[in-house]
Amino acid sequence: MNEHDAVFAQLATLGASLVLLFGIALLWRRSLRAYTKAFQWQSLVLSGMFVLVGYFGHDPQLYLMAVFFFVLKVLVIPWYLARLQRQVGGERESQPYVNIATSLITSGVLVLLAYIITRPVVRVSALPTRGGLPLAVGLIFVGLFVTITRRKALTQVVGFLVLENGIAMLAVLGTYGIPLIIELGVFLDVLMGFLVMQVFVYHIHGTFESIDVDQLDQLKH
Repeated sequence: MNEHDAVFAQLATLGASLVLLFGIALLWRRSLRAYTKAFQWQSLVLSGMFVLVGYFGHDPQLYLMAVFFFVLKVLVIPWYLARLQRQVGGERESQPYVNIATSLITSGVLVLLAYIITRPVVRVSALPTRGGLPLAVGLIFVGLFVTITRRKALTQVVGFLVLENGIAMLAVLGTYGIPLIIELGVFLDVLMGFLVMQVFVYHIHGTFESIDVDQLDQLKH
């Protein structure tokens, strides 16, 4: 590996580590505003990684994707989340299904599992970004964990968005960026999914005056 690729590898791994840390930060925060802020900062770092890979990989399309990603994930979606929070109330994630200490331990296990799963790929890959692949898979696991262990609908939405960030990071590190039209299609799917979840949150709050998904059990009676 030449000096150029070595610098690229170090920056890519550093960026991926920061993105993962912002994902894990969700597990010890309780307020919905803190969840949104962590997601926003994570998306900002990930936007920078698009620029980084575009520069070192000589792919100008990734600059365009970085701008699109920044507008959607750093500006538009956090604004919607803040607006939604004001409308349904500033509830805290005070009693998740899994407590904070256990969640942090589990996140460490999930990241370790990601390293085990991706080890064969990392060993045979010649990409300078291969060091970030386990971190991207770890972020996917963490996002899924947040989605299934939180009670509030809004925090589950953020978990889904973090999971999608993990998929985006895996794509850009593993392929130097997938074709622009495919990436745009994925982002639009994410936006549509987010809007559907927004409607879902409104209906929960309108019916039960709460955004705790445990209230859905009442529909069985």
